[in-house]
Amino acid sequence: MKIVFFVHSLLSDWNHGNAHFLRGVVTELLERGHRVDVYEPHDAWSLANLLADAGPAALDAFQAAYPRLQPRRYELGSLDLERALDGADLVIVHEWNDRELVARVGRHRAAGGGFRLLFHDTHHRAVTAPEEMAEYDLRDYDGVLAFGGRIRDLYLERGWAARAWTWHEAADVRVFHPLERDAEGDLVWIGNWGDGERSAELETFLIKPVRALQLMTDVHGVRYPEHAVALLRNSGIAYRGWLPNFLVPEVFARHRVTVHVPRRPYVEALPGIPTIRVFEALACGIPLVSAPWSDAESLFAPGTDFLVAHDEVEMTRQLRAVLFEKGLAESLRAHGLETIRARHTCAHRVDELLAICKTLDVKESAAIAS
Repeated sequence: MKIVFFVHSLLSDWNHGNAHFLRGVVTELLERGHRVDVYEPHDAWSLANLLADAGPAALDAFQAAYPRLQPRRYELGSLDLERALDGADLVIVHEWNDRELVARVGRHRAAGGGFRLLFHDTHHRAVTAPEEMAEYDLRDYDGVLAFGGRIRDLYLERGWAARAWTWHEAADVRVFHPLERDAEGDLVWIGNWGDGERSAELETFLIKPVRALQLMTDVHGVRYPEHAVALLRNSGIAYRGWLPNFLVPEVFARHRVTVHVPRRPYVEALPGIPTIRVFEALACGIPLVSAPWSDAESLFAPGTDFLVAHDEVEMTRQLRAVLFEKGLAESLRAHGLETIRARHTCAHRVDELLAICKTLDVKESAAIAS
């Protein structure tokens, strides 16, 4: 099957978590023998920030980590859609694309394109900025891939799409798996500051417990304002800046525990949707303690795959237990890893995507070309 993706970026994961999952999905499709063409805008904001932050060497490192991924960069004004979509069986357009591109691909489909066309939504804007999402012209799309049930339901309830499927993110276990390394620190947190969406939560569930337990702690991520970096430093936490996502397993392996601090919109309005960091941490076999979120879609077994802390005191107690009760850490590591391998790999998501292809009448011989 020939599949065409239009993404914000595969090259850059700078403040762009969608790249994690899409890299894994594209790799899995290629491994199964499908042809996959990926297009990303030449002026993608994530890539521009990555180059400003880390320089061209970051792209060399990406290519070394993912030699089979060769995204095609384009200028919207000169993009030849006729050529890009020629012979395509399935086209997937991610929601971090220009609205003009979204509409143009839809019109091409309506004008006789022989492919099936899906819109891929992996953000909370359907809840927090519905007026923005309503502006996307999806009338000629066959449906929406939504990374959570609530997002899927919103597309159907508001008439933005006639069909929608839940397509959760997952771990790319070719990259994210346990490594044997000597521990160099106690706790690591990998994530971006959050643009005000979790600033208070980071103090409650990360900074204050670390200070109370005097843990040797590293933080990786971007978009940390000066006051946030100063807060970390004054709490004895080392701020390490941007980390290429494919190096995360190495960093996890050198620490004893990590935490999950979801952004507020996911806690308050979108229960059941964790960030991809949960999938990746469990896939790497590092014990995880999470700030509260409702696993409304039963992705995991909270308390078994990871621990949940509802306030600062409980987070402090849970971290102490993981660090000093070896049996607990081993149990979390084993159960979390088992859950990922059984249900939440990019291979599982590709299976789901191919099942959706069948419902869309993609020819059987193409859909099972693996």
